[in-house]
Amino acid sequence: MFFSRASVIGSPTQQVTSRKLITSNGAEGNAMEVNSIKRTARIGIDTCSKDDVVIYQGATTPLPSGIPTYTVQILNTCTSGCAVSDIHLSCGWFSSARLINPTVFRRLSYDDCLVNDGGPLGSGQSISFEYANTYQYALDVSSVVCN
Repeated sequence: MFFSRASVIGSPTQQVTSRKLITSNGAEGNAMEVNSIKRTARIGIDTCSKDDVVIYQGATTPLPSGIPTYTVQILNTCTSGCAVSDIHLSCGWFSSARLINPTVFRRLSYDDCLVNDGGPLGSGQSISFEYANTYQYALDVSSVVCN
């Protein structure tokens, strides 16, 4: 983890701001060294993780046969332009009485479902589908690939 410390030097009419980075072990370093390509990693700007993918689901109108239906929305909440792909969910023995487009969502094996056929879900984008079953499945993001 990195922390920033700014210092101001110069006369009252001329101020120059310099910044140093302090690492979690207390060592100081420059944000970018002169005459080199070394850069310090910054948290939150170009990072992404499975925590950026959020799943919302709720009950909708049952099928005419009386089987409950649920709508699922999977959203990439990353705000810095990062896309995620190869989104896998833990989904148990997921099944549906209503056909789901397999390019949108499909179960690959026990507790492994694939979203968007493995394709990218851009920053702020979402994908949704409906399924029908006697109970609502617990769906949790198990892995993503950051693009």
